[in-house]
Amino acid sequence: AALVFWLMWLPWSQFTWSANAVSGNGRTVRLLFLAGTAISVPMAASVSTAYGPGGPVFAISLALIYALAAATMALGVETGSDVYRSIRRFGLLAAAGTVVLVVGAFLDDGARVAAWLISAAIVLGAMVLAGNGAWIVRAGHFAERHGLIVIIALGEVIVAIGLPVVNGLEAGEGVPGRTLVALAASGVFGGLLWWGYFDRPGPALEHRAAQIGDRERGRYVRDVYTLGHSVIVAGVIVAATALEEIALHPADGIPTAFRAMLAGGLAMTVAGVAFGIWVAFRVVPKERVAVAVVLSVLVLVTGSVDGLWVLVGVDALIGLTLLVEHRRIEHPSPS
Repeated sequence: AALVFWLMWLPWSQFTWSANAVSGNGRTVRLLFLAGTAISVPMAASVSTAYGPGGPVFAISLALIYALAAATMALGVETGSDVYRSIRRFGLLAAAGTVVLVVGAFLDDGARVAAWLISAAIVLGAMVLAGNGAWIVRAGHFAERHGLIVIIALGEVIVAIGLPVVNGLEAGEGVPGRTLVALAASGVFGGLLWWGYFDRPGPALEHRAAQIGDRERGRYVRDVYTLGHSVIVAGVIVAATALEEIALHPADGIPTAFRAMLAGGLAMTVAGVAFGIWVAFRVVPKERVAVAVVLSVLVLVTGSVDGLWVLVGVDALIGLTLLVEHRRIEHPSPS
C-alpha cells in the first residue's frame, strides 16, 4: 500500500510543480489538465488491483499523467533558459523511471514490486538531482495545493467514521450511544489534526518559502512540500483506517494491526510536520515529538482497553499538547 501511495503521489506532485510554472488560463494548459484528470479515472479504478490484473492499467495511466505534467511544465518556460534545462534533465530521468514502472506492470508478484521500487527510486533520485537546478517556484501556490491535499486526506476521517452510522441505519438498528461518542471523538481527532497543521505550521512554512532565494526555494519546496507532505498525508490516511475500526467496535479492544496503524499514522503526521519545521527554521517542535512518542507507546500497550477510551485519551493528549505549544510560543518564559 505504501508503494502504491508513493507512485500516485509522484505524478500528483509533478502536476503541482507544472501548475506552478504556467498560467491556468491558456486553452492548451486546460486541455492538458483535463486529459490528466480523465486518465486519473482508470488509474483510480485500478488501484485496488494494482498488484494483480489491474497493474498494467495503473502503470500506463501513471506514465501518461507524468508525460502530460512534464509537457505542461515545459509550456510555461522559454526554450534554452536555465529553467527549461532543469525541466529537461529531470524529465529524462523521470521518463526512465516511468518506463521501468510500465515494464514492471507486466511482471509477476515480487518482480513487479521490485521494478516499481526501482521506478520510485529513480524518480526520487531525479528529485534530489533537480535540487541543483533553476525552477519557477511560487510559495503561495505550493502552500495552497498541499494545504488542500491535507484537507482531502482529513476527509478520509469523515468517510471512515461514517461507515458505522450507515451500517446501523441500513440494518434498522439505529446508532448505539457508544458509537455516537466514538464518532464525536473521531471528529475531534480530525479537527485537532486540522488545527495542528493550519493554525501555525502551514502559514509558517509558506512564509519561510517566500523569504528565501530562488534556487534555495526550489530545494525547500521539494523537501518540505513534495517529500514532507507525502508523509503527513499518508499518516492521516493510515490513522483514518484505525478510526474506522474504533467507530465500528467502540466497546472492544483495538486489534494489534489497527493499534499499529493509529500509532504509526500519528507518528507519520507529526514526523512530516516536524521535518518541515526543521527544514524551515532548524527548530524541533518538541511538544509534538514528545506526544507522538508517548501516544505511540500508550496506543500499542492498551490492547485490552476499549477503543473508545483509547481514542478519547489520544484526543485529550493532542489537545493538551497544542495548548502547551501555543503557550510556549506566544508567552515565552523570561530567560
